[in-house]
Amino acid sequence: MTQNDTNTGRFSDLGIDRELLSVLTNKGFNIPTPIQHQVIPGALKGKDVVGIAQTGTGKTFAFGIPMIQQILRSKGQGLILVPTRELALQVEEALRKIGTPLGLKCAVVIGGTSQHSQVKALRRNPHVVVATPGRLADLMNQGVYNLKKLTIITLDEADRMLDVGFLPEIKKILNAAPKQRQTMLFSATMPKTISSLAGEFMKMPLRIEIAPQGTSAENIEQEIFVVTRETKMRLLDSLLDENKTDKVLIFSRTKHGAKKLAHNIRGMGHTATEIHSNRSQAQRKAALEGFTRGRYRIMVATDIASRGIDVKDISLVINFDLPDHSEDYVHRIGRTGRAGKSGKAISFVTSIQKLDVMRIERLIRQQLPIAPMPDLPPARPKTPHEEPRAYQPRRHSSYKGGGRGGSGRPPRGRQQASRGRRRTSRSRAQR
Repeated sequence: MTQNDTNTGRFSDLGIDRELLSVLTNKGFNIPTPIQHQVIPGALKGKDVVGIAQTGTGKTFAFGIPMIQQILRSKGQGLILVPTRELALQVEEALRKIGTPLGLKCAVVIGGTSQHSQVKALRRNPHVVVATPGRLADLMNQGVYNLKKLTIITLDEADRMLDVGFLPEIKKILNAAPKQRQTMLFSATMPKTISSLAGEFMKMPLRIEIAPQGTSAENIEQEIFVVTRETKMRLLDSLLDENKTDKVLIFSRTKHGAKKLAHNIRGMGHTATEIHSNRSQAQRKAALEGFTRGRYRIMVATDIASRGIDVKDISLVINFDLPDHSEDYVHRIGRTGRAGKSGKAISFVTSIQKLDVMRIERLIRQQLPIAPMPDLPPARPKTPHEEPRAYQPRRHSSYKGGGRGGSGRPPRGRQQASRGRRRTSRSRAQR
């Protein structure tokens, strides 16, 4: 079944319990978004749901409100699976905002941090668990967590959950859950292959498509610059100077590229941080908080940030590199223009990426205008640490185990040196 109606009324029209409705009113939530208006009534009746809507349209409350109401009624347990740690923390924070006044207890289960505190939280029998699949499957293998009390499962960003890397864990979790459960899947994109795969775990799902899948928000101005690899940094320099007051999110294709790019941007005189999988969870949290609170005006990120960053007032998204998957373009630019505000998305495209642009245009059902190249600033001189260091042969005393008290033994492969060199090595070790 598919619904496309986007008319909205009020939360009071959707069948929400009086206590929960009072909390929503006190928190300033009166008018549901289109996805919330269409999902909540059916979800409250226990129907399986596939929800497709643009990013920033309120999907978290669309599945969170029905989950909270039904769990508090039935004393069951809910599970929300998400692809990234940042999204897990964001979803848990949103649920606590409306659930804590009703006595709702949540637990977050994510990788990159010690499992000790997470195990303690699970043993307190939380009403809702928000988890990344890898860590949850690991705790299931350890016998720490089971799904016996589970009544509702939600997969947020379902296309990525089932498409990239998580499929074995997802199948393990869904197969271990009680058969009599409610399952909901939400995303901004839902390719047919993923949708059919998701259908294996659902019973006659109610499909609610607020906008055609892959559609980008109308309030985001999009354009591309055709560049060479050599002019990318100079164009970025120009754009950051032109948008000096804007909060900017820049996407790099690789974690190494993100680190280098953030370093170069700081060299331009801007405040910048980065978030990618090479950073610890504490570093990622500090970077996100610093960006959210304005300590850093610019954040450079890989695609782990294209889903799960809900930062207010991001005015500009720059795709320094195009994403590997066209669907990720929609999620990237969806970090701006949220909650009805306007935003801008700029992509750097090389001449050999014509097909990649065509795939994106086919997905979003619109043509990306090519912006004229501005007058670029001259290339900045390299800082000393960016210059290649002259080769200097190592001395034996610097080998591991060398120096005072060490063996002074050179690495294997040099042990066939002349007897005279062996004497020299021994004499150095004895100094």
